[in-house]
Amino acid sequence: MPRKEGIAERFKEFVRNNPDAPGINLLKKMINYGITVKCFNADAWIHELVDGIIGDNYPQPDRMLRHVELVVNDYLIQELCYNEPLERKFNTFAVEGATAGMCYIFDSLIAHNILSRGDKIALMTPIFTPYLEVPHLPRYNFEVVNISADEVDEKGRHTWQYPEGELDKLRDTSIKALFVVNPNNPPSVAMKAETVKQLKDIVNNSNPDLMIISDDVYSTFVDNFVSIMADLPYNTIGVYSYSKYFGVTGWRLGTIALYEDNVFDKLLREQDDDRKQRARRRYSGLSTDPDKIPFIDRIVADSRQVALNHTAGLSTPQQVQMAFFSLFAITDKENTYKKLTKSICRRRKKLLFDGLGLELNTDAYDAAYYTHFDLLEWATTNYNAEFARYLQDNYKPVDILIRLAEQSSIVLMNGSGFGASEWSIRISLANLSDESYSKIGEILYDILGKYVEEWKTSK
Repeated sequence: MPRKEGIAERFKEFVRNNPDAPGINLLKKMINYGITVKCFNADAWIHELVDGIIGDNYPQPDRMLRHVELVVNDYLIQELCYNEPLERKFNTFAVEGATAGMCYIFDSLIAHNILSRGDKIALMTPIFTPYLEVPHLPRYNFEVVNISADEVDEKGRHTWQYPEGELDKLRDTSIKALFVVNPNNPPSVAMKAETVKQLKDIVNNSNPDLMIISDDVYSTFVDNFVSIMADLPYNTIGVYSYSKYFGVTGWRLGTIALYEDNVFDKLLREQDDDRKQRARRRYSGLSTDPDKIPFIDRIVADSRQVALNHTAGLSTPQQVQMAFFSLFAITDKENTYKKLTKSICRRRKKLLFDGLGLELNTDAYDAAYYTHFDLLEWATTNYNAEFARYLQDNYKPVDILIRLAEQSSIVLMNGSGFGASEWSIRISLANLSDESYSKIGEILYDILGKYVEEWKTSK
């Protein structure tokens, strides 16, 4: 086990003796950030990282290592604007990716009767497929209201934004919770400012106890992104994953963040005595005053069935890796990495659209991590409504996807599985080589051309 006393001096000596070691300058820069910017005690800071990477202890505190949490919070502040305005304080729970975070939140909402089986919730669609499926599991059996991003522009093209009429569904106070992925999945388009403004009005004037759970995993691919956490801090739990931005899905690194003053704790305080008594029994082994355990710490305990709370928390090697990713981004003052990742995705999208023979429209809210291609929209725009009807009457979207797979060995997903239109196709822009996107576009163009020929012959 590493000895804490004097570890900072030993680190300095190591750096002096190994000036050409791979990554040494970055490591020094990251460590110095903690000491000079965060004013950490040097021995305590470095010891937490060294002991954490060895993984010889349970996480302590269980929610998140102390120094690591402060560094990760700085990253979330920088990338998602969690600190608007600056005086707000939020706590973070390190979890095994955003999906684990969502599972923990669902379970804790049910465990505390903040949500009950059969309650009405809303989903902003299209959305990551499991979020469509989880609410209908027998454990939850929620009544689901879809808030659809079905807005179109003056040319009839999807903008993947939410019309006012759809958002106004949230004025119904029987809707207790709203689950959103922002930017959405699969279009990967962030909410426009007008939508956020309307959402704030709905919460402030119509549904003040609305609980919002926002998964912001694609946020770093959008210019000047601001999380709903910043605009509605009292009502929102922020969920984030490092998987997409850093390409580390297998590491399982994510966060749950909640402001100290929040609607979830308010709802707990307002519960009747029967529900409070159940919670007191549930957490009696953790505190002599269970009523004062905040919701985020209850999520931590619930993640290990309460009784195993002492083993809760993301593994310490994972937390150290999370800290290093955060520090890498924080110390990249020129945003070199961010500019590179954005340019790669946007270049690939252009190659795809060039192959399809389509004009690529610029959209300030577009993350370009995925793109959504609507086949009927293409058919109508490039030919006419008659051809679009011909496709609908004679084929299924999967027919086109099968032809693509047969001709290119590339498998794409139908957008309907995400709550999008039946004839839409989801294409990830982060997984293949540049050449593959040109190929997908060209082959899709040829396949659709053959359908056009069949249509003309049939007339």
